[in-house]
Amino acid sequence: MKYISVITLTLLLFVSNIHAKSLTFDQVHLMPKSVEKDYFIWRFLCQGDCTASQAQQVIKEVNTLNTKLRTSYQEKTGKTAKAQPNVEKKIVTKEQRDAWLAKIASVKYFDDAIKKLQQGKKDLAITYFEKARLSAKGQYNIDRATFWLYKTTKKKIYLQRLLKSWDVNLYTLLARDIMHIKYPRTITPKLSKKNLSHYNDQNPIHWTYIKKKLYKPSTNLTLLANKYKAEESVGVYTYIMSKASHQKNIYYPMPYRDIMSQLSKKRQALIYAIARKESRFVPASVSRSFALGMMQIMPFLIKHIAKERGEEIDLNEIFNPRKAIVYANHHINYLATYLHNPLFVAYGYNGGIGFTKRLIMRSDYFRNGPYEPYLSMEKIENVEAREYGKKVMVNYVIYQNKLGIPARITPYVQVLTTPSETDSFRK
Repeated sequence: MKYISVITLTLLLFVSNIHAKSLTFDQVHLMPKSVEKDYFIWRFLCQGDCTASQAQQVIKEVNTLNTKLRTSYQEKTGKTAKAQPNVEKKIVTKEQRDAWLAKIASVKYFDDAIKKLQQGKKDLAITYFEKARLSAKGQYNIDRATFWLYKTTKKKIYLQRLLKSWDVNLYTLLARDIMHIKYPRTITPKLSKKNLSHYNDQNPIHWTYIKKKLYKPSTNLTLLANKYKAEESVGVYTYIMSKASHQKNIYYPMPYRDIMSQLSKKRQALIYAIARKESRFVPASVSRSFALGMMQIMPFLIKHIAKERGEEIDLNEIFNPRKAIVYANHHINYLATYLHNPLFVAYGYNGGIGFTKRLIMRSDYFRNGPYEPYLSMEKIENVEAREYGKKVMVNYVIYQNKLGIPARITPYVQVLTTPSETDSFRK
């Protein structure tokens, strides 16, 4: 009961100040340790009324120190913030450790195979791709190695294996294109409108408590999901239901039709594609680097967009999903000035326009050659941007089909070596 009362008090204190430009020490102190609390600690440290003494107390409650927290703490106290020891020891089972080691081995085999292909050693690459496939535990890594075994051997048995995969990813869609087969069914739930008094979609701390329940072994995930089975909380509902199915039920929600339907269908598909990858449509999402909201926009970019739009905005306003859509669309308009392929737009959204320009301007990326452009898509050193781009492109194609635009993924991949169709940087 004491735990529940603390939760209730924290939520009440926070809900009344969700759009406030200042927080009290007590409000921040009562929040549960989490990445969401880290964000509000940062906001508190940046306030003029936060004292050095309060800063020294609250920094001890940080879950993960990042650059923003270190910088703001030093400016407030003149001291260097130090990470606090984690008193909660996570118990790792033998099964979890073995799975982790297998994943590392599989990824290394795959990376070695890609290097061998670049060196023209196809036979060795095939050997490593097979090792990567056999040692992989996750479906995505199995599919990736299987696809490359097809690319290097042309044996249709590998396509047949990809058709049996439960996952919807770049490799399974490419296999279906080659075999001229329909794409797999995905789930777009149609939920009724409900007034969920127990849920505030713009409250990151509320999302924190949901996650804590979500990852408790004793939680009945289906029952938990049903508490959020409503149109305005479709992101939370599908997030929990995906976990309940061990990610085998593939959800593609299409929320906020009131604002989304004002955009072209292709732009809707792109925004949905990015939102699904960034936050799974949870409006109150916060990343470790403090990317915020459903569209995971960084604070500096929120302020830049607001200035360009002639608006004043508090960062907390981006937890409003409709505001997040407007700001993301504004940024995508800028990216689309230079980038005309969903893969490159995704790179730009994730890694920045500078990163993307430098990448595609290199003479050893996305040019004509053996196994291109597939090889370039695999050898990008920025792993986060590399995998992000693939997933957004898959989402983009799926959402186009859901919006009534017949689309396949292969044409978007095939043009990546044709600058006139993909970007304004290359000639």
